[in-house]
Amino acid sequence: MKPEPAGLTSSTPFAARTSVEQVEEGLVLAPKFDADGLIPCVTTDADTGEVLMLAYMNGDALERTIATGEAHYWSRSRQCLWRKGATSGLTQEIVELRIDDDQDAVWLRVRIAGSGASCHVGYRSCFYRSVVRGDTSGVPAQLVFTESHKSFDPKQVYGDAPNPTQL
Repeated sequence: MKPEPAGLTSSTPFAARTSVEQVEEGLVLAPKFDADGLIPCVTTDADTGEVLMLAYMNGDALERTIATGEAHYWSRSRQCLWRKGATSGLTQEIVELRIDDDQDAVWLRVRIAGSGASCHVGYRSCFYRSVVRGDTSGVPAQLVFTESHKSFDPKQVYGDAPNPTQL
C-alpha cells in the first residue's frame, strides 16, 4: 500500500504550496512530499544534538507527530505507519519539530523513553558505525564501530518480531 501524499485534501493540516515566497518565508506548513508521498526526517537527541536516525514520514505520520507530540514515521520496509517505540517502549517525545527552507525535509529534536536508545539493532543511534576513508584499492570500504556497546538486547525487546532490515 503506497502512502497518500499530504496536502491534497482540505482535511489535512497542511497548506497548499502557492508561491516560493509562501514556502520559504511564510508562516504555514506546506510540506513537499516526494513522488512516493514521503518526506525525509532527521531525528536528533534534544540534549546532545547527536543524530539518532533518518526516517521518512507520509502525511499521516507528520500529522500524527504534530498532534501527539510523539514521533511517527512511515516504514518503507513494512509499508505501514509506525509510532516509534510502539513495540520497544523507546518512544520519542518531540521537543522541537522543524521544517527546512523549501519544506521538503523534517528535523525532529527528541527525548527518548527507556534506555535512551533509538536503533532497532540495540545501539543508541542508528549511525553506530563510521566509514574508514581512503583508497580502498578495489576492496569494499571498511566500517568501524563508534559505539562500544548496545543500549539494549533487541531479542529481549522485540522477541520474534520480524527484523525491518531488507536485503
